[in-house]
Amino acid sequence: MTRVLFSPLIERAMRVAARCHRTHNRKASDLPYISHPASVALILIKAGFDAENVLAAALLHDVVEDTGYTPQELAAEFPPQVVESVAALTERKLDADGRKRSWQERKQEHLDQIAAASVEARAIVLSDKLHNLGTMLYDLEAGDEIWSRFGAAPEKILWYHRSMIEQAAGNDDGLNELADACRGLLAQLEAAVR
Repeated sequence: MTRVLFSPLIERAMRVAARCHRTHNRKASDLPYISHPASVALILIKAGFDAENVLAAALLHDVVEDTGYTPQELAAEFPPQVVESVAALTERKLDADGRKRSWQERKQEHLDQIAAASVEARAIVLSDKLHNLGTMLYDLEAGDEIWSRFGAAPEKILWYHRSMIEQAAGNDDGLNELADACRGLLAQLEAAVR
């Protein structure tokens, strides 16, 4: 049996993500933002979540939340499983009147969303958190000040990551490896803050 190594779906997702994030950099760095969703996809592959729809959603996981790319555009270009995963991964930043919602309100709603999400979406969240925690530690070890990058105090950032890891892990044994890797990095980050 010949494995299919090139995926038009994943290529389309990479192109959309690269275009949408073309002017974005990672927080407080000059790294192109596309390095983040690409890293999330690589983590998923290493963890055994290599289905096309999962990898496409991983590449697209921030486009609706952080760019002008709309849910309607996403639905027109991608299959329902990708759209559903991206919707579960998207924080609602503005209220009905277009005002920015508070950090706490957004994070709590996102935690509730993830608790009800598919195992694939939860695997993407764990991979996202793993990459974010890993890069935070990497930057700390390089001597960078990281906490001013965020819109909340370090204790709240750590609370959110801890809560999201537990919500995403749920009781699903298939997510243990990703959740445990996240917990390990979180413990290192918490120790660095003390």
